[in-house]
Amino acid sequence: MTLTRTSRGLDPLLLVGAGGPAFVYREFSLARLSAHPVILADSAPPDWARSYLTHHIAADLTDSESTAAAVKAHAAQHHVAGVVAYMEHHVVLAAELAHLLNLPGSSPASMAAARDKAQSRRLFAEHGVPSARSLQAVDADEAVAHAELLGYPVVVKPRGLAGSAGVVRADNVAQARAAFTRASVETVLDLDQYAVPGVLVEEYLSGPEISAETVVLGPGETRIVAVTRKQLGPQPTFQEYGHTVDARDDLLHDPDLANVVAAAAEALDITLGVLHVELRLTADGPRIIEVNARVGGDLIPLLVHAATGIDLLRVAAAIATGATPDLQPRRQQAAAIRFAYPTVTGTIEQLSVPHAIVRRAHTERYVWTRQVGDPVSAPPHASISDRLAHWVVLGSDAADCNLRADLVARHLTASISGPVTTTSCAR
Repeated sequence: MTLTRTSRGLDPLLLVGAGGPAFVYREFSLARLSAHPVILADSAPPDWARSYLTHHIAADLTDSESTAAAVKAHAAQHHVAGVVAYMEHHVVLAAELAHLLNLPGSSPASMAAARDKAQSRRLFAEHGVPSARSLQAVDADEAVAHAELLGYPVVVKPRGLAGSAGVVRADNVAQARAAFTRASVETVLDLDQYAVPGVLVEEYLSGPEISAETVVLGPGETRIVAVTRKQLGPQPTFQEYGHTVDARDDLLHDPDLANVVAAAAEALDITLGVLHVELRLTADGPRIIEVNARVGGDLIPLLVHAATGIDLLRVAAAIATGATPDLQPRRQQAAAIRFAYPTVTGTIEQLSVPHAIVRRAHTERYVWTRQVGDPVSAPPHASISDRLAHWVVLGSDAADCNLRADLVARHLTASISGPVTTTSCAR
């Protein structure tokens, strides 16, 4: 299928999976990629994606063989210069397609190792990368046994999901059993269709959580271009309530962080691409939570671009097409995003935030992601699909951004009818 968008003169790029209507955070990523002519391989392009595309290859992305055949047929008739994926679901398939077309990229095996948290942990242990001790459990009894071996508290998580789905802290036997049950059945945005099944019981790492937005330019050439400070919600879950990027973050010059991130990429044999590497800053130094072999979600690329001028999507496109990416910072600012979660489970009756407050906080955007009449779940049962809204603020530094983001949060009101009461809440 040929769409109407015209070429801008750059090499055509194959995007594996745009995301459906629920993936509102990904339009920014596709818009940045569309400096290139973009060929989408997906079952059908969502309406929000169509204006950015030049071609659409109809493909069932859960069937790698049929997708490969469709892409190969397209490539026989049309030039394809690179392959990218910005969704966790499709990083392995994208690597397989790049390999099939003899285009730049890390190996499919390295992408599969990053997707599989159990395999990642094994490779980190083998290569001496600071991480968390981790054991796979086949049932609740084994999960309890592993928890007692590691020592409480522990973290119980699905082996192959993302977005903190099903990740729960357990402090005792009863909680470990409940956490195993949840991790066994949890899903988020249909990612379970692309995931290795299984449940892990892991050592709890204490300390602030960050992500290192990382570019790998070749074997042994790993650069952290931005650091994202994460704001987590209340435990026992680990939902992300916000992110802040400051171009002047001291961690950009921390040799321990740089060494750990580089070692993680090398352990997984990732030799090319953009990574979103999550870590905890423990008392013993940085330790890896996981390596995501793609740009970060939650509009983190927007924050990085606003704060530093570095465009992670165009960096990914350049690497995928064999070009030299632009990693030169051009700004010394900060940017932050916050997410509003419901404080009670029920049906949304009313959502509001004063326009004057949104303007006063210098928001880059404010977006309602749920509507009146929608059912929502509050933590600890909430997932990212329960977020009510998100907003992005810009500022001179992280402290400035956090003040502005908090100003909006204090004035956001959500009325949600639960089984008994109606609650007005701000986040």
